[in-house]
Amino acid sequence: MTNSKKIIAAIHTELSKDTPNWDTLLKIILEHFECSTGTLHFLDKDFLLQLQSQVGIPEFLIPKLSTIPIGKGMAGIAAERKKPVEMCNLQTDDSGVAIPSAKDTKVEGSLAAPLMHNEKLFGTIGIAKPVPYDFTKAEINLLMEIGELISKKLS
Repeated sequence: MTNSKKIIAAIHTELSKDTPNWDTLLKIILEHFECSTGTLHFLDKDFLLQLQSQVGIPEFLIPKLSTIPIGKGMAGIAAERKKPVEMCNLQTDDSGVAIPSAKDTKVEGSLAAPLMHNEKLFGTIGIAKPVPYDFTKAEINLLMEIGELISKKLS
């Protein structure tokens, strides 16, 4: 993983724009974490997670993850708990946390984190690698920090 200060600076640059390019932002994050797949969901007025940006999600799965209820799937559980949810290998998971169609993404090491600011939920961010992977505490903390920066922009 490259320098954390470098990604934070890149995130600040994108978020300083009047209208951030959420696709660009997600790509910057995925590149930093060396991930192939990612999603960014924002919480709407009905308390549903709405897909704002995605990279690497198969086209046929997009309708299934365009709107996610709180408590459903990794993103929904991260939102419900207001804490990161991680899986070393989504393909072999039998915990029930990931929805069955999530396995169609062909990713393994996965991390979903809530977008939080001042203890308020604004959405979720999910990143994943095509190989089994345990994210480090530092990586999880960095993704949470990025989530807070995004949340500040949304607040």
